Amino acid sequence: MKYLLWLLKAAIFFTLFAFALNNQQDATVYFFFGTQWTAPAVLIVLTAFALGVAVGVLGMVPRWWRHRSAARRAHQALPRPAAPTAASPAAVDPALPQPPVHGI
Repeated sequence: MKYLLWLLKAAIFFTLFAFALNNQQDATVYFFFGTQWTAPAVLIVLTAFALGVAVGVLGMVPRWWRHRSAARRAHQALPRPAAPTAASPAAVDPALPQPPVHGI
């Protein structure tokens, strides 16, 4: 499975690389008030993509802040369990949320 993902990543990279090599001719973008920008077409496409990503991320920031503050308030509202006297697995309450276990 790991090799299949690397093969997919390599295919995407070489496709984008071929796109960049095939679009090296100059293109002109006209802005307002007679200003213009002349650059290779692939650079213009890359810039448009980067600006789109930046606008998307900036659009998500307020919602992300709201969710983060709501999660912080919910975490603070959780009842704090008393410290168990014995460190046995039976002393752990299964109703309380457990920390995630990462399989890395």
